[in-house]
Order: sequence, then structure tokens, then C-alpha cells
Amino acid sequence: MIRVFIVACVLLLSAAFLFVIQETPVVLSMKDRAETIDQLLEDRLETVVPDLMRREGIDMWIVSAREYNEDPVIRTMLPATWIAARRRTILVFFDGGEGEIERLAVARYDIGSSFSRSWNPEEQPDQFARLAEIVNERDPKRIGLNISSTFALADGLTASEKDDMLAAFAPEYRSRVVSAEKLAVGWLETRTEREMEIYSNIVMIARSILSQGLSESVIQPGVTTTDDVEWWYRERIRDLNLITWFHPSVDIQRADATERDGDFSSREEAGVIHEGDLLHVDFGITYLRLNTDTQMHAYVLRHGETEAPADLVDALAIGNRLQDILTSQFQTGRSGNEILLSALDQAHSEGIVATIYTHPIGFHGHAAGPTIGLWDQQGGVPGRGDYPLYPMTAHSIELNAAVDIASWGGKTVRIMLEEDAIFDGEQTTYIDPRQEELLLIPRQ
Repeated sequence: MIRVFIVACVLLLSAAFLFVIQETPVVLSMKDRAETIDQLLEDRLETVVPDLMRREGIDMWIVSAREYNEDPVIRTMLPATWIAARRRTILVFFDGGEGEIERLAVARYDIGSSFSRSWNPEEQPDQFARLAEIVNERDPKRIGLNISSTFALADGLTASEKDDMLAAFAPEYRSRVVSAEKLAVGWLETRTEREMEIYSNIVMIARSILSQGLSESVIQPGVTTTDDVEWWYRERIRDLNLITWFHPSVDIQRADATERDGDFSSREEAGVIHEGDLLHVDFGITYLRLNTDTQMHAYVLRHGETEAPADLVDALAIGNRLQDILTSQFQTGRSGNEILLSALDQAHSEGIVATIYTHPIGFHGHAAGPTIGLWDQQGGVPGRGDYPLYPMTAHSIELNAAVDIASWGGKTVRIMLEEDAIFDGEQTTYIDPRQEELLLIPRQ
């Protein structure tokens, strides 16, 4: 009887332990998500758009798209229940120089409570002709259209939309059309105070799922493969009524395996996870229209071990130091290329073998804003790397440090880290605390 009692207690404690591992922050119902998205959108339209239009000197911004071929910008401006554009949807922002920005929908419907319907097809059957009337009535000095050869996310106006739109404009207004590239990028990259308030919970959700996958509740050494863990992540995301913007990746570094050479253009084949492996996961979710992108490491304990080898622990610390070097270079107005080269110079002076490939994050995973290196372009990225850093922008601090591990016979290990952070104009802060300790499997 005593033995049965002891076994029962052990099982209960084990269940409680796994419950702690598997616990995930609250995920809103679909209805509550829609309400939250619409509240955040209205706040953005009232606060972000006026500042950006005035910063870029554009007094009329036109965003036009057709159903199933949406401009990336317009998808971030539609109510939560719209999902996508309907037929042709045209949004017009006009800054008359006094008070609020006027917001119009040249469409058959009001677009939520944010854009008032300004087209009656019974009175004017031609949608672009009605748009031209709105332009004539307001006489803008500079008309911004989403055209960009540098940023795909700011290049959402299709060729036919542009041609038909300009054909409807009077010649004097055609000459006033300019690229709204920096306006579109600014809209996509700028995070509001209200968004930042919820972003920490979004990242916390993502990191909790990531941590669950790197635990004994999912991984049984000698049996579980990297593919098994990847698909566990996909299922877990769906179980929580969430989605991901890329397929998770799980890979292994171990003492007797071939070194990873830093070429990230293809994924490694699936392998069985064994004791003594250093696991690496790249994982992200989309929730409340915001994205996460996180990479973390876990060590699979060998029989009798209670902690990871000291030189692997030290290697993670070097990766953390590289993060600090990079974020210390963040200054308003500096280009992504300037930040990259300064950080690499500092890392080199400290003896760190560094590769930096950091990107903005927000409405998109690989979002609009300054690119700070690509894994295969460590000398700078023309165009996207020349874009300046602005305050209230979010970035995935993505990089790796190559470290020789003495206990693995001098084998080089890459500490590949990625953490989401916010730059407020003065300092860079991780949205959820970064990884500073290796996760252990099993947890100790």
C-alpha cells in the first residue's frame, strides 16, 4: 500500500511538473481578437498616419487594391472581419493642414468605422473617375502611391491599377504623384504604445510554446526526430487557434557530427535526437496581426548530467555578448548598414566570430524597415540596408556566434539566437526576456 501511495505521489508530481512546462498564456477568443484588432487599428489611424504624412510631406495618400491581389499595406488597414479587400477597395487619406486627417473609402461600402463610403456607383459608375473627383476637390500638392523598387511591402500598387488611376487624373495631378515608399514603410514599421502593451504577451505565448517543444514532454532521446518536434509545433499552434508565418525548424549540433557551415539556404534532413545534443529551434506565430520570430537552444542531458557542459554555457554567453554589441549600435537615423558594420567591427575586436542578419518585425515576419545584414551579405545590403532606424520600431535581433567547444574536441558550434526587441529611440529592450541559459532536457 505504501509503495502504491509513493508511486501515485510521483505520478502526480510528474503531472504537475509537465503542466508547468505546458502552461501557455491566455489566448483570446476570435471575437475578442477582432475587437482588439479594430481598437488597435483605430488608434493607429488616428496617431500614426498624421505624423508620418507630415514627416514625409505627403498631403494625400491613396492605397488601392483588388480582391485577392491586396496591397500589403491595405491588409493592415482593413477591419478584422474584412480579412481582404472587396472587389476594388480604394482608401484615401487627405491632410488639409488643419485638424484630423480625412479618411475616405472609394468603395461600395463603409470600411468599418474608420473609412466613410465616398462613392455612389449609381451617380458615377466609374470608380477611378470618382477618385479623380475627390482629388480635384481637395487639390493635394503631393499624392503618394505605394510604388517602390526597394521594399516589396511598399510596392503594392499593381501596374494596371496605377495605369488606370493615372489615366483618370487631370494632367496637373499626374505630375504631383510621388512614391509613398517611406510613408508605407513607416506605417508598417511603427509600433504604438498600445501595440507594445500587448506585444509582450504575444512574444510570451510564442516563447512558451517554443519552450514546451524543447522539453521531455515532447522529446524522448533516441526516439524523437527533429521532424517530430517541428510537426508538434504545427499541431500545438493549431490547438491554440493560432497560425504561424513559416514552418518551424529544429536542428542538431553534436560532438561527432559535421559542422554547420553557415549556409542557411536549405534545411538539414531530419535526425533522431540523442543525449548530448545541442538543439536549435527557429519558431514564430502570428497573433493580433503581429508576428514573432525566435530562435533558442536546448541541451539534452546525458545520463548522470544535471547541467550542460561549461563550454556550451560559455558559448551562449558569447552569443548574448554579440547581441549586446549589436543593440548598442542602435541609434535613431543610422542606417542598417552602418549599424551592421559597426557591430561587426566591435565583435571582431573582441575576438567573436560573428554573423549578423537582423530584420524588422511587426505586421510581417520579415517586415519593412532597415535590414541589418543578411547571412550571405555581411558587407551591407544595398537599398534596404540604407534605410534609417526610427523610434518605436520592432526588430528581430538575429545573429550567430561561432565558438570552438573544447569538450567536443574543438568542434565549432554556432550559437544561433533570435529575439524580438523594441527600439524606443533611446534604448533597445527585448519584448520578452532573452534566452541567457540553455534549456535542459529533461528540466532540472
